[in-house]
Amino acid sequence: MAIRVRQPGLLTTVQDAGRFGYYDIGMPPSGAMDLFSYRVGNYLVGNPDGAAGLEITYMGPELEFTGDAVLAVTGAEMPPKINGEEAPTWEALRVREGDVLSFDYLRSGARAYLAVAGGIEVPEFMDSRSTYTLIGLGGHEGRALQEGDELRVGEPANGSGRVGRRLDERHIPAYADEVELRVIIGLCSYRLTEESLEEFLTVEWTVTPDADRIGYRYRGGELRFVEREQPPGAGSDPANVVDLGYPVGSIQVPGGVEPIVLLNDAVTGGGYATIGTVISVDRDVLAQTKTNDRTRFRSVTLEEALQARRERRELLAAIKEELA
Repeated sequence: MAIRVRQPGLLTTVQDAGRFGYYDIGMPPSGAMDLFSYRVGNYLVGNPDGAAGLEITYMGPELEFTGDAVLAVTGAEMPPKINGEEAPTWEALRVREGDVLSFDYLRSGARAYLAVAGGIEVPEFMDSRSTYTLIGLGGHEGRALQEGDELRVGEPANGSGRVGRRLDERHIPAYADEVELRVIIGLCSYRLTEESLEEFLTVEWTVTPDADRIGYRYRGGELRFVEREQPPGAGSDPANVVDLGYPVGSIQVPGGVEPIVLLNDAVTGGGYATIGTVISVDRDVLAQTKTNDRTRFRSVTLEEALQARRERRELLAAIKEELA
């Protein structure tokens, strides 16, 4: 069975849980930006952890199924339609040979996820089927989907028996146009003046049009760096430091304006000071924001970040068991 792309949408890519173990050689993880939505989609259709699906950004595709299948749409409120009839999200649905899946206009959030029982079968690259579009690797031919593409679907384990299973309403996220992102301050926050670090945490920042899988840029204030003589090996920008690694979610502020949160497809290191890192749980929240949405950053401790991660893992484990 396959999925034929009649219209590709704005940016639709094959993604899985990510590509790990290669950060030290400059390969970022890629993978689903909103891992909660991605994982729940796979639970709904009975896929194993890590099965590949589609990440759909801002505007959905039109897809034709060449055989019967079970699917689920999660994430952003971008109502799916089967043969023109609106269908529910966060629920396992059946489609028949020749059925067409399309999407209505985006109502909230930014990224929807399509899981299909059996998973999207594309070749693995460095242990992952995720698309790294910046350099054209992985996924379907290393790029976003195009009209005329055909994606093979793997053999489902037990997808047909899951039709009608639905995520409990209390677990379905609500996507707002104003969010709070928890941040661990560091590694190079010492480069900011105390007043600027306080401003970073109190200003309401707005997502600019430069918001994609590489990083999100924000506008709203101007931060100042402590004056110093540039060390050997660092550039002339006051935000420059001697090169260091960039964790996914790390925040840099070139020139002191427009902070950038580096995300799944960003470079893994460079010469800009990283003043903090968005905690892993809240990157799901960040992934569902879009241009002109508003954001505040709140400082938390490492212990609080680890507790949030434990709680998220426990929640996902409970959801998986409920849907099994």
